[in-house]
Amino acid sequence: MGESSSDKLILVTRAPDGIATVTINRPGSLNSLTRPMMVDLAQAFKALGRDDSVRVIILSASGRAFCSGVDLTAAEQVFKGDVKDPEVDPIFQMEQCPKPIIGAINGFAITAGFEIALACDILVAAKGATFLDTHSSFGIFPSWGLSQKLPRIIGPNKAREVSLAAMPLTAEVAEKLGFVNYVVEQSELLKKARQLAGAIMKNNQDLVIRYKSVINDGFKLDLRHGLALEKERAHKYYDGMTTEQFKKMQKFIAARSSKKPSPKL
Repeated sequence: MGESSSDKLILVTRAPDGIATVTINRPGSLNSLTRPMMVDLAQAFKALGRDDSVRVIILSASGRAFCSGVDLTAAEQVFKGDVKDPEVDPIFQMEQCPKPIIGAINGFAITAGFEIALACDILVAAKGATFLDTHSSFGIFPSWGLSQKLPRIIGPNKAREVSLAAMPLTAEVAEKLGFVNYVVEQSELLKKARQLAGAIMKNNQDLVIRYKSVINDGFKLDLRHGLALEKERAHKYYDGMTTEQFKKMQKFIAARSSKKPSPKL
């Protein structure tokens, strides 16, 4: 059995197989985020990123919505104060987390929920799930990356429609646009997320972390600088390898090629 945190609104479970699950658990309010929930979410990802027993993180939610955004009954508390502190910023901590994050999206992911989904590395969505940006509807300026990330993923014209017209983006359309990886039945949502986590965990953990980093860091650059970044990190990686590590790599490749059980790297 895994180990759960005592916090009832942000649940954290660590399973022995290396999969950690973070669950937004305020279903009665469609998982809208209060300030304490945002802090707890940030600290959960920071802690899991540092936990060597955790290899992949699944982010899910209880009830019929993934996250309906920020709880606007406490808007001033949410948008002012220590909101600029990266230590309590869930998006910052998700982006800094070295472990792959798989988002399991059910129901609505609205505004802040949309931005949390954008901070995941891989997305699985239930049929009927919907992403909605209401920043322009409520006069809230985006600050968790939606205005910059979404156009780079689905294209600027479609992103303008989604954000300026507050037009819902269904999971099915999001999959066609390359934003969502898989759309599955609600009953299969966590199963598919765990299946993807298992596929990731079969690979070299160190390289998975490095690969995630170079993809995400390179995504912020133009292609020329992204290619230069990849080459720079590749040279550093191979220069740091010992003869024994190269031999181990060769044995690993040979074992997989022959379809025999392979030693762990």
